[in-house]
Amino acid sequence: MSLRDKSCVTGVGETVYMRGSTKTAFELQIEASLKAIADAGLTPKDIDGIIPVGIVSGTSDDFIENFGIPDLRFSAVIPHGGASPVMALQCAAAAIAAGVCNHVLITFGRNVSAGSNKAGARIHQMPQFHFVTEFEYPIGAIAPAQLYAPMARRHMELYGTTVAQFGEVAVACRKHALLNDNALMKKPITLEDHRNSRMIADPFRLLDCSLESDGGAAIIVSAAERAGDLRQPRVYISGVAAGHPDSPGSITQRPDMTSLGIAKAAPRAFQMAGVTHDDIDLTQIYDCFTYAVIRQLEDIGFCAKGEGGPFVENGRLQLGGALPTNTHGGLLSQAHVWGLNHIVELVRQLRGQGGRAQVENAEVGLVTGYGDMGDGALAIMRRG
Repeated sequence: MSLRDKSCVTGVGETVYMRGSTKTAFELQIEASLKAIADAGLTPKDIDGIIPVGIVSGTSDDFIENFGIPDLRFSAVIPHGGASPVMALQCAAAAIAAGVCNHVLITFGRNVSAGSNKAGARIHQMPQFHFVTEFEYPIGAIAPAQLYAPMARRHMELYGTTVAQFGEVAVACRKHALLNDNALMKKPITLEDHRNSRMIADPFRLLDCSLESDGGAAIIVSAAERAGDLRQPRVYISGVAAGHPDSPGSITQRPDMTSLGIAKAAPRAFQMAGVTHDDIDLTQIYDCFTYAVIRQLEDIGFCAKGEGGPFVENGRLQLGGALPTNTHGGLLSQAHVWGLNHIVELVRQLRGQGGRAQVENAEVGLVTGYGDMGDGALAIMRRG
């Protein structure tokens, strides 16, 4: 059974993104969820499916109690880090297509300012990281930048990818963040600023790394036949798929360190949606690091493997370029909510609600998730 156009994203919501929030992760998650429900024109009691993203905030039971949901018919937890929001789209679309439920809330909140949720501490408590925690943590590979740096350096050595090409991604995201009132980063940057930013874990400099931030985001996925009765224009989930790399628990133990799960997911998503790369008007690419954007663009098929560096040059990813990407500023310059903000942004763009960053005549877009050691997910959406 194909999931093509069986469901729509009908509601989106975000809190203010900031650092130093006094709200708990669950409070932020609740706030974003209520905004998404209101955006759809629903009430909390209309929700009959919930997928709380990650393990840092509320559970489905918490939402039953706080929202007074009378009959929650579906819930799930997807433990794949930053790939989880897009994988949750797939899960919600499948549950809806099977007739299990009608309105699924996908929701996330985090407060890293509280300290205990910072990535370097958090990931080593997660079971999917047990290989690296046992074998790489003792030799000093603690934070994500240290764990992901070897594949970026390998790509540079194999294909000649340059620091300036990483910088192209950072600059594009920052330019877009300057157009977004709900973005943390408000200072323009240049390629020179990127090159001169301090080294974190070779080859990653500070401006190659995503933000640590507090906030919440949420979306509502509804049955397509119900979406027409709701408040917002329909945005269909036309194609969605997930994939995992070989040796998913450790990057350094793969025959090819640069391989990612999205290479397996992308052909399935395009086939389901019935579109080609030339049909894509914009993309929201999970940008935990600048390199991850370049590598995903290759695996999705916008260019051949090894050509991602030249592909992003000369402003291609910027508004007005051939492939506007991360028009909200991304994890690099808006905020880090595990990529749920990427889905929110794509939906707004396809509704024509992108504000100063609106891509003209946006009809078909693509969003990715990237989690843990290279798990991947991709969704293609279209305006109704």
